Amino acid sequence: QVQLVESGGGLVRPGGSLRLTCEVAGFPLSPLTMAWYRQAPGKERELVAAITIGRTTNYGDSVKGRFTISRDNAKNTVFLQMNSLKPEDTAVYYCNAKPFYNIAINYWGQGTLVTVSS
Repeated sequence: QVQLVESGGGLVRPGGSLRLTCEVAGFPLSPLTMAWYRQAPGKERELVAAITIGRTTNYGDSVKGRFTISRDNAKNTVFLQMNSLKPEDTAVYYCNAKPFYNIAINYWGQGTLVTVSS
């Protein structure tokens, strides 16, 4: 069973930075396409950033230029560096994993809350 555990969420002021961490257990990271999603109250879950096994990245339009996704396969860890945070970034952030050989299989973390407020 693949387990994803997010950490690093919290309260930050607008313009501030935060780094989220997703630790993967039960499976090597290398064959997994990884992504961060977020869900704000009353809204649909949306893609924030994704990174393939070849380290190609994809970002949602609202976070381009501000967020960076990265991976450390040796440490089985994925990061989301969030800079220039805005109140509209407030959401629960979820780590997601898909085996590259079967993207129909999804693994999700429990989520970590990010609140951007003065």
